[in-house]
Amino acid sequence: MSWSAVKNEEISYNEYQRTIDRIISYPDAIREALKIALSNKEEVFLFGEGINDQPALFGVTTDLYKEFGEERVFDTPLSENALMGIATGAAIAGMRPVYFHNRPDFLLLAMDQFVNHATKYNYMSGGQCPVPMVIWAATGKGWGAAGQHSQSLQALFAHVPGCKVLMPTTPFDSKGLMLSAIEDNNPVVILEHRILLNQSGHVPEEEYRIPIGKGVIRRQGKEITIVADSLMVQEAMKAAERLEKEGISAEVIDLRSIKPWDEELVYQSVLKTGRLLVADTAWYSFGIGAEIAATIGERAFEYLKCGVMRVAYPDIPTPASVTLEDEFYAGEEDIVNKVRNAFKDVNTK
Repeated sequence: MSWSAVKNEEISYNEYQRTIDRIISYPDAIREALKIALSNKEEVFLFGEGINDQPALFGVTTDLYKEFGEERVFDTPLSENALMGIATGAAIAGMRPVYFHNRPDFLLLAMDQFVNHATKYNYMSGGQCPVPMVIWAATGKGWGAAGQHSQSLQALFAHVPGCKVLMPTTPFDSKGLMLSAIEDNNPVVILEHRILLNQSGHVPEEEYRIPIGKGVIRRQGKEITIVADSLMVQEAMKAAERLEKEGISAEVIDLRSIKPWDEELVYQSVLKTGRLLVADTAWYSFGIGAEIAATIGERAFEYLKCGVMRVAYPDIPTPASVTLEDEFYAGEEDIVNKVRNAFKDVNTK
């Protein structure tokens, strides 16, 4: 089977993944995409703090500078706002920069150039001045990294007009989405979860792309739709297995793309199940869950059998203690309990 069979709708995405025998690590999948992009287009270059160090940003950029030279893959000073300005200027001039950060927390130092310039020029020029750039960062739970190094900021970036936000879940999707992001003519923020970077998965050697804005159903279900992003997809899958044993059939949707998100896929699933829970790897208030809940509430209110539920993190900074961290992060148990309560409330009416 080939990727073209999926594009032509001859087989489903999940069926295609099951035909892939090749297993590689998550960072290697991203690195493979970067290598393809660097080989295909001379306009592509990579830069960021620590990009050529031995850790190579969790292994994502390992030895790429040896193959493509330090003019196209290079380390940078600790000056995020200036470097975001360089990336913006380079993109406007026709280059396709990929700007790497260890953590999205450091992107807050570059918000002036990103929000006030990079995301605006394409619109303000009437489409005559595209800004094709990718900003990559590792997000989420770490090793007790506390409130200044563990922030999940996808809703913050998604709120800004003019940019796209991606959160892959599998090595397969990460490779395909990276290639799509580099070829997009708008700023694209890619947030990879640190825990996911420790995993491996089925990835073909062939060159392929995952369309930005398209989610995927990871598990079919009939009674409740669970929409999740990033690491929460794995938590939702585990929760769905437990719920199945209790007689509750849950459908799990992996957003993959936060902005734009696959509204139609979620809408059609909710029409079928009548219930919706959104699980996000960020704070509870004003987040991705709130946006999806509001949208589905507007479009499918008459089909909902109960109120839309959310699972997310409490509205406090991430604690530094590993023990407190375990209490802070939501996951499988929280999803199971919310779904149980929803069905209990319905059954008692």
